[in-house]
Amino acid sequence: MERKRGLGFVGALWRVNLLSAMEYRVPFIMQLGGMMLNNVIYFAFWVLFFDRFEEVQGWTLRDMMLLFAVVASGLGLAMMLFGNCRAIARIVAAGDLDRYLALPRPVLLHVLASRSSVPSMGDFVFGLIWFVLAGDVTAAHALRFLLAVVLSACTFTASLVLANSLVFWLRRSELLADHFLNAMITFSLYPGTLFNGAARVFLFTVVPAGLTGALPVEMLRDFDAATLGWLCAGTAVLAAFALLAFQIGLRRYESGSAIVVRI
Repeated sequence: MERKRGLGFVGALWRVNLLSAMEYRVPFIMQLGGMMLNNVIYFAFWVLFFDRFEEVQGWTLRDMMLLFAVVASGLGLAMMLFGNCRAIARIVAAGDLDRYLALPRPVLLHVLASRSSVPSMGDFVFGLIWFVLAGDVTAAHALRFLLAVVLSACTFTASLVLANSLVFWLRRSELLADHFLNAMITFSLYPGTLFNGAARVFLFTVVPAGLTGALPVEMLRDFDAATLGWLCAGTAVLAAFALLAFQIGLRRYESGSAIVVRI
């Protein structure tokens, strides 16, 4: 019963976020279109690159389309559903966490789901379109793609919660969290085969960009249970660390000067 109430609460937050975003239709559509256009322009570099070089260590233009599709839809889904995952450090630094502590709801879930990023909806739609354009849209392949997107979104969310939770120990760490997100996005949009040795370990641990792009695409290219298992395990471990870091940090949290209850 408690779990159902929690799901209903989160669902209500998502509905409110969507209705708020669509209140002004023209800006809403323009933001979606602008983000999709931005992604197309960014991908144009790879079109020109693969026009000259047929492949890069086994990766073709189609693989890059799948990579952009997974990363864009994964990031878009994360920001659509849990838009505050990138703003936790700012919320804590400003003392605004009090308003969530004053309500009888799971603090982290309430914080994450109370905001949605409108431009990120453009990322999500762009990813779906890019997946279709990449070809091979069979039912099985589409289901694997959706699974890859969900796992990528979970990794993005958990990684940003973990990075932003540093604010409990390092005051004014908002800029560090922003740089972490930029690094995640940047490194996730390169072929996984470009990185070996220490660099590959770095991209699956410290900055887990490999879990948001390269590994999901490997699962799409040549599906096997082992790759899916590693991807699920990595996502689960990262989510556990993120939850633990936030819970430990929450105990250290010093309340702001005023407690504000948002009705």
